[in-house]
Amino acid sequence: GAMGGSASLIPRDLLAEYQELTFLSKQEILLAYKRFSELLPKEERESAYSARVPKSQILTLPELRANPFQHRICHVFSTSETRDDSMSFEDFLDMLSVFSDSATSDIKSHYAFCIFDFDDDGTLDRKDLEQLVNCLTGQGEESRLSSAEMEQLIQNILEESDIDKDGTINLPEFQLVVSRSPDFASSFKIVL
Repeated sequence: GAMGGSASLIPRDLLAEYQELTFLSKQEILLAYKRFSELLPKEERESAYSARVPKSQILTLPELRANPFQHRICHVFSTSETRDDSMSFEDFLDMLSVFSDSATSDIKSHYAFCIFDFDDDGTLDRKDLEQLVNCLTGQGEESRLSSAEMEQLIQNILEESDIDKDGTINLPEFQLVVSRSPDFASSFKIVL
């Protein structure tokens, strides 16, 4: 085909299905496929759509290398049964779809919530918020907050977001806060 070698290896019916299930265009899916297969050893590239890429390889993508939540992102999008955070092509597409410009802010905020929920217990509690702040401010000594500053910041976040005052932020509370901050969606994206 005129598309050239690697891109035409996605079976047509799968390509159509991916377009339906994601916010990505056909071009974006083909580009994602090319990027994904380049993370695989040569001998596995033939059937990249059925291979898994280890987390260490996923993290080499420049878009994730600079992301403070890179480990959480791999964790949230990976469907690996062994919990090794490796990604299948479909996991990879899901991730790109959520981070794409076309994804709705509801979907973005839902995944952001999962990514920030470091202990995977379905709520953002003080510990999650502390890790979140540490990720955002960087772990360097000079950028680190003192415990008093951290305490104050977490107080502020909870006052702002914890509507039912139970000391944690649940998904609806988080989505409400996000809906009030117009720049949220634009900060939550990866463009290949």
